[in-house]
Amino acid sequence: MSNQIDLQRRRFFGIAAMTVAAVELGATGRANAKAPAATVPATSKSGGHTSFGSLKQIDAGVLNIGYAEAGPADGPAILLLHGWPYDIYSYVDVAPILASAGYRVLIPYLRGYGTTRFLSADTLRNGQQAALAADMIAFLDALQIKQAVVAGYDWGARTADIMAALWPERCKALVSVSGYLIGSQEINKKPLPPKAELSWWYQFYFATERGHAGYAANTLDFVRLIWETASPTWKFSDETFMRSASAFDNPDHVAITIHNYRWRLALADGETRYDAYERQLAKLPVIAVPTITMEGDANGAPHPAPSAYASKFSGKYEHRDVTGGIGHNLPQEAPEAFAKAVLDVARL
Repeated sequence: MSNQIDLQRRRFFGIAAMTVAAVELGATGRANAKAPAATVPATSKSGGHTSFGSLKQIDAGVLNIGYAEAGPADGPAILLLHGWPYDIYSYVDVAPILASAGYRVLIPYLRGYGTTRFLSADTLRNGQQAALAADMIAFLDALQIKQAVVAGYDWGARTADIMAALWPERCKALVSVSGYLIGSQEINKKPLPPKAELSWWYQFYFATERGHAGYAANTLDFVRLIWETASPTWKFSDETFMRSASAFDNPDHVAITIHNYRWRLALADGETRYDAYERQLAKLPVIAVPTITMEGDANGAPHPAPSAYASKFSGKYEHRDVTGGIGHNLPQEAPEAFAKAVLDVARL
């Protein structure tokens, strides 16, 4: 990719991201004065580790959740949450760093991924934001963990944000890539300028039956395309990609993905059990737990500008920009920078 094309790509997504942020957060563009941004180089990239060892399973809420675990069983807990379309291997190089620092590291497959399964065939294959967060509270309950540092990116960041907003007593601290990602159906009904809409092309594709059928028929090709466009400078190997590929063989993966994006646009109903949570989230609640937000300098996915969401964090807060060509899957592309943020936020 030429420098000119790369510059155009970044300018395009920057415009789209700022537009999305302004609409969703009512942002004025002011930064949080008590938390100036820090620039952090990605001192090391992925590739050091390739396995978690044996995975575990536990019944939690409506799911039987598959998860990886590292570190001492009696250590303070850290919950790491992956995004779409990724999996727990986003944290394969992060977990050993945190475990060596004495933390109990838990990395679950979200609903619709890997070895996580619904306990009942009758449960709606629901991808709405509150459902994923409730799953993780149920997961902590099942493991009898009262409080954890929660961290994530993409769907995982949104889930972690919601946990910190609705259940702050369960969250010791938060690391959120791309910052404040809580949204609402009402906000998402508002149209964006054409360039911003274009960056959400897959959301509109999934709104159609053609898109549903296309994702089901070409899941791995679709996933690879998202990886390449969301992280344009990440040179992941075929081995790295295929290690995660099995996560999308989950029988509910397509249904959860399609429902998630249709629910956002109010094209699919959620479940009444989550209505009270969604009413709270629609108010875009402020997050009070200690927080570090992060952004890669080559994130090719739509994302808000850090100045747009700084005021949504009222507690101890810091933002870090990670340099070195780091894209959307920040934990896997810059594991040391991500792990350091998790360790640092636990001390805020």
